[in-house]
Amino acid sequence: MDDLGLDPELAALLDNTPVERSSSPKKHSFFSNSRDASIETEPSNVDLTKTSFPTVTKFYSDTPVKHYDDPAYYKRVLGNENETAQRLHNLLAKYLTCQDPKDRGVYRQQLITAYWDFTQNLALKAGGGRIEPSKKLALRFGIILPTLLTLEQKDLFAKVLEDNVYQEPVFYLDEWFREIGAGKISPSSTDEAKTNRKDESSRMQQLLSKAEGKLQSAENLVRAKSEERERTEADLRAKIESLFQHDSLPGFSGVKAAYTDAQKRAMSDIAEMLRKLAQQDKELQIFIRDFSEADTDVHTLQQKVDSSGGGTTNVSGIQVEFDTVRQMAKMTCGRQGNHFPICTREYFHLSSRELGTRENVLETLRWIEEIDPEAYCRQYKSQLNRIPPYVVLIPSYGEYGFCWEPFDRYNRVTSRGRIAIPMYGKSLRIAVLTAVADLRWQVAKEKASYYWMEEGLTGNYYQWFQAQKLKGDVKEYFINDYLLWMLKESDGIQKLDKEVRKVFWRYMPFRQEIKDKLKVRAQVYQELCQRDMNRAMSDGY
Repeated sequence: MDDLGLDPELAALLDNTPVERSSSPKKHSFFSNSRDASIETEPSNVDLTKTSFPTVTKFYSDTPVKHYDDPAYYKRVLGNENETAQRLHNLLAKYLTCQDPKDRGVYRQQLITAYWDFTQNLALKAGGGRIEPSKKLALRFGIILPTLLTLEQKDLFAKVLEDNVYQEPVFYLDEWFREIGAGKISPSSTDEAKTNRKDESSRMQQLLSKAEGKLQSAENLVRAKSEERERTEADLRAKIESLFQHDSLPGFSGVKAAYTDAQKRAMSDIAEMLRKLAQQDKELQIFIRDFSEADTDVHTLQQKVDSSGGGTTNVSGIQVEFDTVRQMAKMTCGRQGNHFPICTREYFHLSSRELGTRENVLETLRWIEEIDPEAYCRQYKSQLNRIPPYVVLIPSYGEYGFCWEPFDRYNRVTSRGRIAIPMYGKSLRIAVLTAVADLRWQVAKEKASYYWMEEGLTGNYYQWFQAQKLKGDVKEYFINDYLLWMLKESDGIQKLDKEVRKVFWRYMPFRQEIKDKLKVRAQVYQELCQRDMNRAMSDGY
């Protein structure tokens, strides 16, 4: 399409001719990772045994899809929809053909609203798992009209991998709405959210979330007590083995010396350790019983959730989530950002590694964890659990990612948080870093509860913020400092305030290999490492 003329596909539709119906799409090629797939490795399930994200070995497909070359793509996207499709079509035609800048600006604003009204229908279809390929791509990438892109850009999108190969909780919009519709993921919480008491499925889902949190808590207690007993057993074994070690008695061939004072003390220690083992085993039996009861509750509630859903789509949940996603898109852009939702060469200028695909985001998340190993961890009863958040990929030109919620309000133990990442920002690394920083802050703040201005990561940072007499949002300052922490300080480039560096070093420590590298780079890092040693010796974190 040239800048002065109208796109041929669009021109063909301006006479409002009926949209041709295509043959049924081949669902087996476009829904290979749908609800019919095995749920053993569902990305919605939390696996506490995983210690890191996988290394992405393949970022793009060798066999690009052909949909963007289909002359009827635009017709397929807008076809079989309600009046929102016609309105979008009319405004898009006016926007593309308008020469007056002021009128074009007006049409641009109207087109934004029309786009979101139209894609709500696509979200409902995606939530029901019955969306056609072209409509799915339009929802996933905001590609309504392929000829708005260059040939190179179309080729880039055609090579994006479709399936969630690694089964990690990173979702495109169509996949996210599908999980919401199937009831596998609950809708994101909002300030205006109200519980519909008549919605039995939603009520059961909330009860299930609470029961899952209780189950995971019980499992953590079983693991912790079992490990505690193993440590006591190992100590006992060492004590007992020490009793069998005797020196030869001088002057007597083959005769062993009497017990030493240390061995006699070991005997009394053994008696105490046996009493300790008996108590630990008693507590372990209680925890195992609690776990069994919690497991039964989860199993029962899961059956009720499945039966209450009756295989139907959670339409109300999808509608609520769509409004949330629309708000997410606005937040990634900010007030001064580019809110235009349609993917077009006018605004899209990214390389293959900067495009916010699932694989690129996964690799960025893995890079963050290599530097900040506790970035996705939450502590519960002295147990540190790695729980990566849900990642929703938003097709927007926003610059920054953010955390929508740090965890599910009904399951604070093992539920995933939620972060939104714009796909078409200037820097994917910055977008993901800002989202993780926001997650870090909100998790620490919720953990400290009423004392978030006094204790832990947020408390110490807030006290520094107050001492500096700074103005503005303390969280924004924290996020900016986290970027410096990850991008500069991890390489030994000192950019942070001395006190902020101390706070981050203690509450968001680098991986040990990075610490070892830094302590030989500068005196300031050597002093921080010495502080770690002093705290470890005094057992005083």
